[in-house]
Amino acid sequence: MKGKAKFFRSLRFCIMVIMTLMSITAAVVVESTIVRSYEDRAVNQRTIIVKNQSDMICNQLAQEGYLENQENPVIDSEIRMLTSMYGGRIMLIDKNYRIVRDTYDLDTGNYQISKEVLQCFRGNEYSRYDRKNKYIEMTVAISNPESPTHEIIGVMLISVSTVEINNSRQVLQQKGSLILAITVVLILLFGFILSGILVNPFQKITKLLDNVKDGYPEEKLSVTDYLETERITDAFNDVLDRIRTLDESRQEFVSNVSHELKTPLASMKVLADVLNMQEDVPVEQYREFMQDISQEIDRENSIITDLLSLVKMDKKSQDLNIDTVNINDLLGLVLKRLTPIAAKANVELILESFKPINAEVDQTKLTLAFSNLVENAIKYNNPEGGWVRISLNEDNKYFYVTVADSGIGIPEDAQNHIFERFYRVDKSHSREIGGTGLGLAITRSAIVMHRGAIKVHSVEGEGTTFSVRIPLLHNV
Repeated sequence: MKGKAKFFRSLRFCIMVIMTLMSITAAVVVESTIVRSYEDRAVNQRTIIVKNQSDMICNQLAQEGYLENQENPVIDSEIRMLTSMYGGRIMLIDKNYRIVRDTYDLDTGNYQISKEVLQCFRGNEYSRYDRKNKYIEMTVAISNPESPTHEIIGVMLISVSTVEINNSRQVLQQKGSLILAITVVLILLFGFILSGILVNPFQKITKLLDNVKDGYPEEKLSVTDYLETERITDAFNDVLDRIRTLDESRQEFVSNVSHELKTPLASMKVLADVLNMQEDVPVEQYREFMQDISQEIDRENSIITDLLSLVKMDKKSQDLNIDTVNINDLLGLVLKRLTPIAAKANVELILESFKPINAEVDQTKLTLAFSNLVENAIKYNNPEGGWVRISLNEDNKYFYVTVADSGIGIPEDAQNHIFERFYRVDKSHSREIGGTGLGLAITRSAIVMHRGAIKVHSVEGEGTTFSVRIPLLHNV
């Protein structure tokens, strides 16, 4: 049952249904058009034939004065022949609107003042096909041949049956229905085969994806049968590459963090063991060892703080504590906190603020983001001394912060990855400087949470500039 249910939800089944419906619709339309065209053509031909024969009889009627004297066996014979040939009825009406001859002998002597008869006396002959009752009705004017104006002296009202046309139409429709049924069967068979051919590339993709479950294959997926399958496999390969990169970064991060966490602990263990092994440790040495232990604790705390910050940024349900904040003051506090670090590294901090700017932001998260940018600019600056310039500006919708430095720069091939978690440009240099590779990931998360954007421009050996754009109003 499950297999049947899957088939009815499959692309192959959808293709078969669509092809069948389209083909049946087209076949029905063609059949209806052909049958209707045949009927219209047959009726039109019969109308022309009956009209021509009626015109000839009407000319004889006028010449022989049949409307005044109906004793003419030749004309009677022609009228009977016309009605018997087409299974019709003829009524002759004189200029007094009296029926002087009815081939059915029902209304002779009565009067006929229908709209069609009146129109014919005025020179407008009439013809129509009653599709429902299957007959053709027409009026033919009888003109006086001796009158220079061709005065109309009577009207021939004719009704002609089209039963045989309808019978032929039904036979044609039955044959069309048989052909339609055969066509539907052939279309279903053709649709089943064709849908299998069309769906086969997607089945290839499914098998390849099943193989991915066992791990990340080194070779790339490639199904180039259609442009769509090629795009699907290309997109999947891109996703797979990102997953591989993320997995490698995660493994590297675990390794790095394990090393970073173990190193301070190992140092503290060594220092503590040395103190425990010695008796009567001098106060100066004791203080030096305790200061070293304190620094290792700070380093451990910094790593844990970064990890907790990233976890908080990852929470999708995390709410921003939005408040109206003076961005000038926020950046001033960031620089004030980092000034001792900059002074120790011989780096000059410069703040360029063009006007007071207030914005609706989460002060804590944004402070963390800008602190990471400025601290990175200090850490990776010119070892011989350099500068970090922070500029602030705004327009009517956004405020803009740029953090530029005179540092070592970022290689071009690494610039697309620096915001990825756990990524480090130069692992050995980063380990010497410190940090976990989470700072820029935290920064980007905080800015994105504010519906902002961050970009980087860097030239290796010349410096780096980070550009941040954030809306002034949070709910706009």
